[in-house]
Amino acid sequence: MSNHFDMMAIGAGSGGLSAVKRAAEYGKHTVIIENARLGGTCVNVGCVPKKITWYASNIAQIPNEARGYGFDISLNNFDWSKLVATRKKYIRSINTWYTSYLAESSIEHISGTGKFIDAHTIDVNGKIYTADHIVISTGGYPTVPDFPGKEHVITSDDFFTLREQPGRIAIVGAGYIAVELAGLLNGLGSEVSLLLRKEHFLSSFDAMLRETLMEEMLNAGVNIMPRTSIETIEKQLDGTFRMKCANGVTLEGYDAVLYAVGRTPNTSLLNLDAAGVKTDKHGYITTDYFQNTSVKRIYAVGDVTGRVQLTPVAVAAARRLADRLFNNMPDRHLDYYNIPTVIFSHPPIGTIGLTEGQARKEYGTAVKIYQTRFTAMYHAAANTEQRTAMKLVCVGPEERIIGCHIIGMGSDEMLQGFAVAIKMGATKKDFDDCVAIHPTSAEELVTMV
Repeated sequence: MSNHFDMMAIGAGSGGLSAVKRAAEYGKHTVIIENARLGGTCVNVGCVPKKITWYASNIAQIPNEARGYGFDISLNNFDWSKLVATRKKYIRSINTWYTSYLAESSIEHISGTGKFIDAHTIDVNGKIYTADHIVISTGGYPTVPDFPGKEHVITSDDFFTLREQPGRIAIVGAGYIAVELAGLLNGLGSEVSLLLRKEHFLSSFDAMLRETLMEEMLNAGVNIMPRTSIETIEKQLDGTFRMKCANGVTLEGYDAVLYAVGRTPNTSLLNLDAAGVKTDKHGYITTDYFQNTSVKRIYAVGDVTGRVQLTPVAVAAARRLADRLFNNMPDRHLDYYNIPTVIFSHPPIGTIGLTEGQARKEYGTAVKIYQTRFTAMYHAAANTEQRTAMKLVCVGPEERIIGCHIIGMGSDEMLQGFAVAIKMGATKKDFDDCVAIHPTSAEELVTMV
């Protein structure tokens, strides 16, 4: 193996892998350094295992929903260990595929922890490597605040290592990870309490989404506890946990306490000072929109930058970076505006663009809102009454669509196509002029008045 490369990526998550893969396609000599399994957070303890578990939680609802359609289906047993084994097998297949792909693409893979010696030199396990271009793509890890009993807490990473399903669990957090885990565990039969530091969850999302989701989660049996902050956690003789909260409430009898209160950039082992790479007050590596750090020829992509922490964002930014560096595309970079995203809650959420509140703050009276709320045909026939809600945020006399927010069955799949239209500058008239596909929930987006 040569010790000098055209491009080196530190961290084999979605961002790092995408950067070296695209660079290798341009004939560049590349290497990726990783101290854990290939695929990063998304593949191993994030999107992939979460989605498999989400599917399982949805399947658990089928017997109840099937009754409205004339089926008598009994849910005889749920084997948590079987689900875990299925999940692990699927993840291992992805890990193996990455290993094969790197070899087939002539991308070097070094197992170990990389740290900077200087701006172009990296030490891995005592060996020295250099590169013309270095991409930092080390991602992040779950944050747990310091308080008495924090050693009893598990995180979203730990969730995917649980050998047994918790019968009763407290989840602390108000972001999308917290609501996703609360929903899927509730669907699988766990008794779930969701502890919020403030009044609402998903504070950065449109009010319609968070209000509808809160209503649906409460109806499904999730115990949502606003303005509840844990001060101490104690493990009891029976193995359960007791929590004393700042509001004077004591919670006890929980099999697990999971914290999903944010993530910390994974930079502590990189020795960034040796290279002169700057970080912000939260420890995220500061970059411009071309993914440049404060040091020439050192770049950062993905969660370690703190900018839109989503797997497809890391992939897109990394690919564009390689295009710019190696394919004569000097202006190539990711446009961070109008990025669609999905929350795999119960029910799922799809969203892109400005919330109604953000739009009114920016555009004032030029904003016009179209929205609808209904029971989708599937749930109406199943007599389960889960609600679907949709909102289009428009601006100006041409009613350009600057926000689209959907919650309900199928919203995770239907958003992608509408996101393309919105990214291209679609107006309400463009939506209106598209013939509806009937009968679907998606047709409501082109028939709203």
